[in-house]
Amino acid sequence: MNSQYSDRVMTILIWLVASLVIGALFWLLSDILQHGLGQLNWQFLTTTPRNAGREGGIAPILISTALIILVCLGVSFPLGVGTAILLAEFSSQSSVFSRLVRLSLDVLAGVPSIAFGLFGNAFFSKTLGLGFSILSGGLTLACMVLPILIRSTQEGLRSAPEDYRRSGAALGLSRTAILWKLLLPAAMPALVVGILLGLGRAIAETAALIFTSGYVDRMPSSLLDSGRALSVHIFDLAMNISGGESHAYASALTLVIILVVINSIISWLGEWFRRDRLQLL
Repeated sequence: MNSQYSDRVMTILIWLVASLVIGALFWLLSDILQHGLGQLNWQFLTTTPRNAGREGGIAPILISTALIILVCLGVSFPLGVGTAILLAEFSSQSSVFSRLVRLSLDVLAGVPSIAFGLFGNAFFSKTLGLGFSILSGGLTLACMVLPILIRSTQEGLRSAPEDYRRSGAALGLSRTAILWKLLLPAAMPALVVGILLGLGRAIAETAALIFTSGYVDRMPSSLLDSGRALSVHIFDLAMNISGGESHAYASALTLVIILVVINSIISWLGEWFRRDRLQLL
């Protein structure tokens, strides 16, 4: 009787927490839709901002955001997956090297974004001479994404059944073939989660980009140009520009739509890769 009562209480608590989370999400989305949907149109997405962002659109901000994210993913994805493979498959879990790397990743994952911004400004902008640029912002975001991507991919590889490795070796497959055809497809859900979590943090980042990519809202001509990210634009309109609230909400709605689209594409690509690899077996 006590066990049944405990199960019911736990079930009610779980449903209550889930309802609170879903309710908070719907409240947030409804607020953004209510205030931003009326301003969101094709002209808003394809014109340049005017009057400090109170008028016009966000075309150069979207281009700058896309370039920053491409730099971030272009650097963090190969480095993150490669490091995860090294830690999970080619080094002992009990070695000093592995323990130090894992500890460093856990510490970096908890570092505030403002600290990454100061580091990016000191190293990429000043030491490397990149200045306030899209490249500096993308590289700084890559540093933020790497710990999450590495740890999630590493855990995904480690959770792959040991029978995969033994069966592949028994069939005469090379270690590279086992990794590419068996382990990576098995770890794909964890890899996708790592990319989505890291990308979600990166695309909504403000503090780090203020110190690295800058505030300029004109159309960038190269990666060395300063560019205002969408999150920085929303912050500026909401906090510094009187009368910019409506465009801030429209920009926030655009950011949410971009996140949903990117998450859907990455999830689809991950599932496609997993099925494609498994069909080759």
